[in-house]
Amino acid sequence: MKSYTNLEQGKKLAEILPLESADMFLALNGHIPVMSKYIDDGLVTADNTAIPCWSLAALLDILPKGTDIIKEEADTENEHYMCTVEIKDDIISTFGNNPVDACYKMILKLHELNLF
Repeated sequence: MKSYTNLEQGKKLAEILPLESADMFLALNGHIPVMSKYIDDGLVTADNTAIPCWSLAALLDILPKGTDIIKEEADTENEHYMCTVEIKDDIISTFGNNPVDACYKMILKLHELNLF
């Protein structure tokens, strides 16, 4: 199961979200991403090659209260996750292959709709 956003997702979210909301970062150590807590108080600092990333828990903290993640089976071979948010009597949904991807897509959608 995917535990946190990947490099591409982290770069995109860093354009939208405050960096302090990231609970991890991917430090590029050669060609190998290294996970570490994202702290900007001198204990661990991200250099200019580090990419912030967000765990599922961090993404859910960012999304509006009442956000739901539902596992739905599209067919017997594929499982999909749906993220739903109710805003002003409208229900907004996004889908992903895992909860992290579904939440990531929801943040992008809410940003696109100027609701975030």
